[in-house]
Amino acid sequence: MCAGSPIKRALTIAGSDPSGGAGIQADLKTFSRLRVYGMAVVAALTAQNTAGVSAVAEVAPDFVAGQLDAVLTDIPPDATKTGMLLTAAVIEVVAHKVKQYGIRNLVVDPVMISTSGATLMKPDAVAVFRSALLPLAFLIAPNIDEANVLSGETVRTVNDMEKAALQIHEMGARHVVIKGGHLEGADATDVLFDGREFSYFRSPRIAVSHTHGTGCVLSASIVAYLALGKSVKDAVGLGKEFVTNAIRNALQIGSGADPCDPLSLGG
Repeated sequence: MCAGSPIKRALTIAGSDPSGGAGIQADLKTFSRLRVYGMAVVAALTAQNTAGVSAVAEVAPDFVAGQLDAVLTDIPPDATKTGMLLTAAVIEVVAHKVKQYGIRNLVVDPVMISTSGATLMKPDAVAVFRSALLPLAFLIAPNIDEANVLSGETVRTVNDMEKAALQIHEMGARHVVIKGGHLEGADATDVLFDGREFSYFRSPRIAVSHTHGTGCVLSASIVAYLALGKSVKDAVGLGKEFVTNAIRNALQIGSGADPCDPLSLGG
């Protein structure tokens, strides 16, 4: 970074994973690897490791608000993401602060259920998420299960992903990218809708179990590239490449689903 050119800044508002594979820990690793200054507001707590989530705990909405005020009054981010937002009250606080501070480049990762099946967004929070936070998203990035919940569409094919993207876009998000990693097939295809046309991002499916944290790393990398000034289409494409490499170079750590490696520590 040349002198006089300030480093770009990215903020994650999400849950904590003490094992370091997902959540704000994975987000901060991703930000660092992509050379943006990372900040984190803890919106929920988990007890988890590669084997699964054993417990979740709420963070008081007032304390989430205090964290956001502390960051946003001092270091405005160039791009921001949300991840795990467990309760309706926390979602309302985050939405209020997004509007209060005019947060731009907001990437919403609607984390609802962990890979191991744990509930990461309470059922009564989904409606509040749809009405309060989703319309503020510059980009929303659901996987196919989350797209099912948000759109009411049954997503099994790329054509279904397009239909779901249209439905979610009508709810107010400016851009929608649906992650197709959970679909079957030789390729993993993500579908982006920008309000006018669809774009498709394909990569060969990597037949490994190293998928812990991949959703967090993808959305965090997109945020980093937006902070660096990339267009939405370029940020999604580069993010797709980044997470694919993180999966390919995943670390053999723990007894369960190995975490992907955003820092390229393993190679």
